[in-house]
Amino acid sequence: MPRVLLLLPTSTYRASEFLAAAEGLGVEVVTGSDAPQALAFVMGDHFVELDLDDPEQAAREIEQLGARVRLDAVVAVDDRGALTAALASERLGLAHNSPAAVSATRDKATMRRLLAAAAVAQPAWREVAGVPGDLGAEAAAIASAASAVGYPAVVKPCSLSGSRGVVRVDDATAARAAAARVRSIARDAGIPGSAPLLVERFVPGPEVAVEGIVRAGTLDVLAVFDKPDPLDGPFFEETIYVTPSRLSVADLDAVGRLVADATAALGIVEGPVHGEVRLPHLAGGGAADDRGGAGAHQGPVLVEVAARTIGGRCARTLSFSAGQSLEELVLRHALGLESGPLPVRDDEASGVMMLPVERSGTLERVDGLERARAVRHVTGVEVTVSPGRPLRALPEGDRYLGFVFARAASPGEVEDALRAAHAALEVRIA
Repeated sequence: MPRVLLLLPTSTYRASEFLAAAEGLGVEVVTGSDAPQALAFVMGDHFVELDLDDPEQAAREIEQLGARVRLDAVVAVDDRGALTAALASERLGLAHNSPAAVSATRDKATMRRLLAAAAVAQPAWREVAGVPGDLGAEAAAIASAASAVGYPAVVKPCSLSGSRGVVRVDDATAARAAAARVRSIARDAGIPGSAPLLVERFVPGPEVAVEGIVRAGTLDVLAVFDKPDPLDGPFFEETIYVTPSRLSVADLDAVGRLVADATAALGIVEGPVHGEVRLPHLAGGGAADDRGGAGAHQGPVLVEVAARTIGGRCARTLSFSAGQSLEELVLRHALGLESGPLPVRDDEASGVMMLPVERSGTLERVDGLERARAVRHVTGVEVTVSPGRPLRALPEGDRYLGFVFARAASPGEVEDALRAAHAALEVRIA
């Protein structure tokens, strides 16, 4: 029986899906987590406590476990464990991405440099060094960088995800204010004041998400999601994902080639990838080139790519031949259980709405759940925040209120169902 070590942070949404996929495949699971050490007494060598915020130490502990128990693969279920998985797999001689490649997907400035070296289409950008103890100097540097790439611009930390700390600015005054706010968000996340911030030219146009698996350096695109809500700022809260995409075949091909070029530029050779792409030519305006000029890109532009699957519980929207889940495909690949081409996505359209946190406060309750679940084509509504818990809206926030799922014959019907279900909910925040 194959055996996989699953890296399951206590904060992840993905544990149940990966555990169910492993059970369905008849795979033995060893869990690596930052859960309480008491679990080790219950699970023995089927559990190892790891500090996933210290990947080098976590990898050494996995190597020690591997000396006692055969491990056929180490799989991170989300971004937090990705570097640990790469380091541990390298130590154990398992198929893996290089730690350098994974690190590049987790540091947006490094990613931008590698993409630029490979001439991958991306926004104009500047890296701004942190100025600890002198917010005025840092704000001035951010405003200067934004002027260099051209307004509107986007200010963001280099190592946060989920749109946390990402702010659009339209002039120098807004850029200075955003510098202080983004630095505060980064500090709250444990990022030192010396860490750089990134300034990018805002790219107009619709955005899509690309889900795929890289096998021996070749990207197989599994799905492309439309994001029908405009992501124009000042903050970038993602809400609705719908697949299949309604882009033209030519645009879909161009998006797939762009993400493939990006994964190659970063050195990603194995495992899942999640890409975010803008299409400025569909906005009626040009994007910026790497000197800050307008109109250089006539095709898709890469926002970012990560060495992981889609976040949250959004993977539930995907189902493949014979009912296989995305998590099954990831485990099959990691364990070398594939044979031939990857299965294709089911024909039915599907989608998810990540319920936004519209303002900060304390969640009192969510009314209208049964009304939302009764909407035609809706297959599930989940609130993942308990009453009494504090909520923070973007750009400070780092989670969603919950998820709505829908399936129908067409993407348009899915989108309509998700919007109707959201409208049926009444979120009460004190």
